[in-house]
Amino acid sequence: QMSGEGVRVSADLCSDSMSGLAAIEASDDRGRRAALQSGVANAPTQGKESEGDLSRAVSNMSLESQRSDVNVHPTTLGRYVRLNVGGSIFFATLDTLIKHDNMLRAMFTGDLDVQTDKDGFVLIDRCGKHFGTLLNYLRDASIHLPENLGESYELLAEAKYYLFDHLVQQLEDHIVELKRESIPVCRIPVVASSEELQRIMDWSTQPIIRFTYNRSNNKYSYTSTSDENLIKNLELFDKISVRFQGRVMFVKDIVGSSEICNWSFYGHGRKQAEICCEAIVYATDKKQIKIEYPEAKIYEECLNIMLFEERCLDAERAAQAQRRAAILSRRPPGQVASDDDC
Repeated sequence: QMSGEGVRVSADLCSDSMSGLAAIEASDDRGRRAALQSGVANAPTQGKESEGDLSRAVSNMSLESQRSDVNVHPTTLGRYVRLNVGGSIFFATLDTLIKHDNMLRAMFTGDLDVQTDKDGFVLIDRCGKHFGTLLNYLRDASIHLPENLGESYELLAEAKYYLFDHLVQQLEDHIVELKRESIPVCRIPVVASSEELQRIMDWSTQPIIRFTYNRSNNKYSYTSTSDENLIKNLELFDKISVRFQGRVMFVKDIVGSSEICNWSFYGHGRKQAEICCEAIVYATDKKQIKIEYPEAKIYEECLNIMLFEERCLDAERAAQAQRRAAILSRRPPGQVASDDDC
């Protein structure tokens, strides 16, 4: 009996001790909550270290209240998230990173595993060249799209990787527009006589590059490489005309003379240079026509003719005055020529 009563007394004492500990823990918990709530008012009377701890705790509480519906990844505690994207360092708020439904949101809400380096930076194994642009898109919901196709394709690849669906659609439409605008259009007049060429020279204020092409001249047979070189000359003329359109007038002469392949360069109304790409070679028993492709010389003369790109203003005025005088001389007395006529 004595031993049974002793057991009951010990049990009662243990129960009282447990309830006392629980009461103490509950009291401590209420005290911490009360201190945390009233800490802002009491902060001026505390030391610098406790003030810093308190402000961080309040900041964490506000983040938790704002993110009550989001499972925030533990590496994002604090105001800014530090990221290392292919060696480039970026800082962004958690609000920015989880604003839209994309891969970054999945990374910082715990849906995807992330890796961090020794300094706590979140590692992303991608090139960081366009990552700042993607962050600006998250912040502002719009960005200035690149003006060239190369940059647009690079940004499109990054947008697809991070699952920025709306930006992907914008970039795809933008690339279609860039391709449409980048298609070069160059209108080249074709002349068939020296008179037509002279009329163009009289009215043009730009240097002129004339390319003569007349494969129908079959007086002699052609060497084995002539046709290939003739095509190369044609392709070079098309390439240069697209490159320098607006600065130089290009003219193609197809039947104006007996020349087969010839380049002529005109400036200030006169022929400044000429490159003849044809030659007569003698085989063992017959003559043959050989077409050459002097690419370096052609480029050199194209650059030289650029020196005549801007005519002297006095020369232009003199030429216009001569044209007006010629028109007036053919009109009845009292009738004045308009500027359209000149």
